[in-house]
Amino acid sequence: MKQKTAYFDCFAGASGDMLLGALLDAGLDLAAFEKEIARLGLGGYRLSTGRKTSKGITGTTFDVTVTDTHSHRTLSDILALIEKSGLSRPVRTCSAGVFQRLGEVEGGIHNIPVSDVHFHEVGAVDSIIDIVGFFVALKMMNITSIYASKLHVGTGTFACVHGVLPCPAPATMELLKGIPVYSTGIESELVTPTGAALLAASSEGFGPMPAMTVESVGYGVGSRELPIANVLRVTIGTAGVNPETEEVRLIETNIDDMNPQFYGHIMDLLFEAGALDVFFTPVIMKKNRPGIILSVMAHSGLVEELSSLIFRETTTFGLRVSEVKKRMTLSREFIYIDTAWGTIKTKVRILDDYRKSAFPEYEDCRKAASEHGVPIQKIYTDVKKKAEAIFRENGKEWV
Repeated sequence: MKQKTAYFDCFAGASGDMLLGALLDAGLDLAAFEKEIARLGLGGYRLSTGRKTSKGITGTTFDVTVTDTHSHRTLSDILALIEKSGLSRPVRTCSAGVFQRLGEVEGGIHNIPVSDVHFHEVGAVDSIIDIVGFFVALKMMNITSIYASKLHVGTGTFACVHGVLPCPAPATMELLKGIPVYSTGIESELVTPTGAALLAASSEGFGPMPAMTVESVGYGVGSRELPIANVLRVTIGTAGVNPETEEVRLIETNIDDMNPQFYGHIMDLLFEAGALDVFFTPVIMKKNRPGIILSVMAHSGLVEELSSLIFRETTTFGLRVSEVKKRMTLSREFIYIDTAWGTIKTKVRILDDYRKSAFPEYEDCRKAASEHGVPIQKIYTDVKKKAEAIFRENGKEWV
């Protein structure tokens, strides 16, 4: 079965139930999904779906009716529940990672240790099903690459167990660090902590839709009435096993009078804004001054935004924009490798159905090396060998 790519268009925000509603609308089998969720061993709930129209767009609603009153759980309670379940290792790892991140965020906001965090809304049965169910759905639909649009956030206030809080909620804002967002002034909680946590943990990028051959489209409908369609759309397709080609733009400028300490910050901002690639080339400029060519590759729709960012953040007086007629890219997927030093996320480059290459994620390897006092090269090599062994079990070839 071919790996799939999913693009979540969050023009009305994102929540756990809308994400699952969209996947169900795009073809996820509810009965099979319920059987997988039952592996959690939770009781006191019932799953249901329906059809609903919001501002002319019809989609699927996903609801968890809860009869279990055990709504307050600690992080260790939830992690133990996930670990002892009969779910697959990738689903358990991804779900536990989201709850770990939520615990860290809540602990930081309330200035308490993670071990003392008691989840309220997020600890309830429906939120556990939303988070675990999202990764169950991705596995069932063979979705290995996730992308999302910029996130539309609301404003105003909302009520919760802590009282009346601003929108977006403090936890949501913390989870959205590094993710492009915008607001049109709608007074409602458009992005929930669950929605933010799931997309932050799973998305490879936030911006325009990546190149794909569309196979299915689904709409998840939210419960609130908004001035816009309260809908989240998912587009699912295949990226193909051959190099994809696309036309992009190259934005460049020469700089010889800026503090070089600023370049790393500018690179981070450009990537966060949706740049496909950012690089610096040393050159000798007029009057024999050493300088830098800043080069930014991006989709045509982002040229104006990225150009404005460069003008704002650098000392340049002008930019050059040229067409790159053919940019070729290979498909990719992510797998998770269990090691003695923890679970390491690994990128897999796909040449075709029978040839792949594994590249352990540097940040995961660096963190594990630092925590365990092990050379990073040893961790990287061990993860790469384990990843390749998994693929060889299926009679495939690593290159």
